[in-house]
Amino acid sequence: MDVQQDHPRNMLKTPALFSRTPNLRDSDETEMRSTLRHYFLDTFNTYESLFDCLASDNAFYTKSISLRHPLIFYYGHTATFFINKLLLTRLISQRVDERMESIFAVGVDEMSWDDLNDANYSWPKVHEVKAYRDKVRQLVLELIDHAPLQMPIDWDNPWWAIIMGIEHERIHLETSSVLIRQHHLSMVKPSLKWQPNRISGPAPENQLMSVAAGKVLLGKDKTSPFYGWDNEYGVHEADISAFKASEYLVSNQEFLEFVNIGGYQKPEYWTEEGHGWLAFSKAQYPTFWRKKPDGWYLRLMTAEATMPWDWPVEVNYHEAKAFCNWKKLQTGQPVRLPTEDEWYRLYDVSGMQEIGSTAAPANLHLDHGASPCPVNQFKHGDFYDVVGNVWQWTETPIYPFEGFDVHPIYDDFTTPTFDERHNLIKGGSWISSGNESLRSSRYAFRRHFFQHAGFRYVVSGDINPVPSSHYETDKLMSEYAEFHYGDEYFGVANFSKALVDLSMQTLNTPELQQLPRHKALDLGCASGRATFELAQYFDDVTGVDFSARFIGQAVQLANGATLRYTLIDEGELVSYKSRTLADLGLSNTTAKVEFFQGDACNLKPVLTGYDFIMAANLIDRLYDPAKFLNHIHERLNIGGVLMLASPYTWLSEHTPRKDWIGGFKKDGETFSTFDGLQALLSQHFQLIQQPVEVAFVIRETKRKFQHTLSEVTFWQRMI
Repeated sequence: MDVQQDHPRNMLKTPALFSRTPNLRDSDETEMRSTLRHYFLDTFNTYESLFDCLASDNAFYTKSISLRHPLIFYYGHTATFFINKLLLTRLISQRVDERMESIFAVGVDEMSWDDLNDANYSWPKVHEVKAYRDKVRQLVLELIDHAPLQMPIDWDNPWWAIIMGIEHERIHLETSSVLIRQHHLSMVKPSLKWQPNRISGPAPENQLMSVAAGKVLLGKDKTSPFYGWDNEYGVHEADISAFKASEYLVSNQEFLEFVNIGGYQKPEYWTEEGHGWLAFSKAQYPTFWRKKPDGWYLRLMTAEATMPWDWPVEVNYHEAKAFCNWKKLQTGQPVRLPTEDEWYRLYDVSGMQEIGSTAAPANLHLDHGASPCPVNQFKHGDFYDVVGNVWQWTETPIYPFEGFDVHPIYDDFTTPTFDERHNLIKGGSWISSGNESLRSSRYAFRRHFFQHAGFRYVVSGDINPVPSSHYETDKLMSEYAEFHYGDEYFGVANFSKALVDLSMQTLNTPELQQLPRHKALDLGCASGRATFELAQYFDDVTGVDFSARFIGQAVQLANGATLRYTLIDEGELVSYKSRTLADLGLSNTTAKVEFFQGDACNLKPVLTGYDFIMAANLIDRLYDPAKFLNHIHERLNIGGVLMLASPYTWLSEHTPRKDWIGGFKKDGETFSTFDGLQALLSQHFQLIQQPVEVAFVIRETKRKFQHTLSEVTFWQRMI
């Protein structure tokens, strides 16, 4: 291939391998300091060398693409990241440069095709940013050399921030190289350290290879010896049916046929979202291809080369998906992109292992030049490029594993991508290093995003849906999720569980313990915690609530999913929470519960024949509580028990004043809600015991809570 360069690669001295992500449990304190010093400097210096590919200072301030900041931002951002995280872990107590750290703090996520507001940024000069980086380098080295170090370095160790900063910079090493590749050629220049691969030849003919059925098991906990980002932790298992996968990544040659048949102009191959990207981009062929009078060329990082047809094509998800849809129609086979689970199955059957201290047996970790290479150069079992060369798009939107938790000093690393708009890419590229090169790594990008990414295709059946990654952000819904399934505050027990425990104490008294316990009804069940708790003691439990949204949370849990929600800490700051029934010891109740939307004042006829009915914090929210109380006996078996709990917070917005059953003066005397209950229920019920109060706490923010007392009464149906 014809790549114009100043320094042919065969004249270069073989460089040392780019350092690997360290084992954080595999050495003593002295060795760890030495290892981290090298890992930090190797990363910091390599990242700075990437910007030697810019032809002038002007190239730092000219945007490569409209959707991202100019490169001066990314030059300073990774250094500022160190400072911000070190402050949070209190390894340092003051900033290095407040001005720089205000400018370079937050990057840009491509929220839409044109979402970056091109405001007037007052960027510092390149030499000023370089001087700032020098200060940060010296500060981090001082910490590595002298700060107190308690081994091992794990998730909870303050030194985690140092590893996080290094791995974060390695991510930006890759993403910044993509921006440099998208820069105008006049803005870049060849660099000795960033020479592309020179190998190219005829493209091999792709074919489908069989992958046997098997199980995928992923599990990473906080004792893992290697650094990980939050989304890698937890447990995931999946049974994978047999499928077929392309032997090679799709090459430029193989993709050319799709271009030649006018694939970019045929709407039947593109998803609705893909059409939107096409309308924005006006693309007719891959972004890094160049069509010239004498043929096709490929844009590399700092040069254009005659098209290496045996290299992998580099596209976004929409292009990869359109190719698969074309292939599907062409062959009549169910061609698509692999899922994340199928990629892991492919990895496992290929016999791949983590790279070691010698040159990687894949185009990975900068071990084989600064570009892709032929798709038939690195064989992995029956396949090629299971890892390395270019990232591989999958059909799977990123989602959290069971046991997912955010790291307190970087709570928005992954959670903003749990929107089903960011698809996972797997395997790494020629520049992927450190954590990126590990089997456990999980990175996702918006589907129109350009990375050093291509794809392979599979022939397989339908895709099993991944667990919902949606986080409930509605304030009321999130508060109720926490109220039902979250933490306890100020030593006050979970209200739903406390009510059920109190109910069972009452039902286990000598007078009541012989009553049947077949069916129970939880009226006003909201998010459903008491319904599940009751199912530990009754054969069948029905939860009914007026709000379909609340019921949705309960149904989600009953279906085995994880309930995810955000909680307001202060202002715009939030915490991310997740709960499963297994977390609460309630997973064995799901077969015994059902949920319905319903009006407690107008219940469906089928809701009858119950041995126990719970109505918690309900009556003072009904539009006609007397109607409810006058008819609730019809739903109970003779001898059955009704439990009412309420703080008696009568509000006209819920119940018209004329329909309150208590909480006012009657004939000049105080008439309490308990008085009203006795008056309305006495015809069919007998009070079992005197009222008791049960406290509950609702969290509004990190420092604001509601502390309320609910009065609980038990009534037995007599007639």
